[in-house]
Amino acid sequence: MDQYKGSDVDKYRCFMSGEGEKNTTWRKGAPPNFGIVNKLFEEGRTKIWPEGSLEEQVQNLVKTWEMEMFCKMKPEDFKTIDVTRFTVSVNGRKPLTREGVAKIGGGYNMFLQTSLPKNARLYDPSEETLDTALKLFTTTFPRGFVVEILQVYSGPPVIAYKFRHWGYMEGPYKGHPPTGELVEMFGVSIMELDENFKVVKVEFFFDRGELLAGLTKGANIAVIGDSVTGEGTSSCPFS
Repeated sequence: MDQYKGSDVDKYRCFMSGEGEKNTTWRKGAPPNFGIVNKLFEEGRTKIWPEGSLEEQVQNLVKTWEMEMFCKMKPEDFKTIDVTRFTVSVNGRKPLTREGVAKIGGGYNMFLQTSLPKNARLYDPSEETLDTALKLFTTTFPRGFVVEILQVYSGPPVIAYKFRHWGYMEGPYKGHPPTGELVEMFGVSIMELDENFKVVKVEFFFDRGELLAGLTKGANIAVIGDSVTGEGTSSCPFS
């Protein structure tokens, strides 16, 4: 897994510069700058893995895969996955190909799939697109929603690991005002790699409510006629 040692422009993410990326089509026209995100990561992480360790390389792989999923436009530009074989599933749901992820509206919709009735959804993937979801969460987490690897249970070709995602709610979320508080979620994942250390299958297991409950602590103020009602955490179906 030597290819997951970071790059000259980002020490946690690979495949962002150099000859291999000269023809890459970036979502915003240029490689993203993770300076603010990396600062949040370094300030809030609970583990500092030794350079070159399996844990560090798995963490860089996960960060690089997320970067490619959200920031690269064309399948041929992906270096972390075998696009001809890749599938991803969340909480035991039907595996999706890369095209399937795009069809349902991108990464946020993939991660936040739900079978809850529409009136109980704190996030409704059926009403969000890739662009609206990106705008929503970058507004809610202006410094980013970062990931760290807490433990690696097995090495390649089948990597099992525990992760933590976190950020600070410094912007509003669907009418809920910013709390400034830490919002975090924990989960486990299983990644299957091929002989070139490219991901061909990944499974995620986590509680989406752990994230969404943290975003709806602040009262959602609705003005109805002359009355004002506040909808707080009591309306959360996960509480």
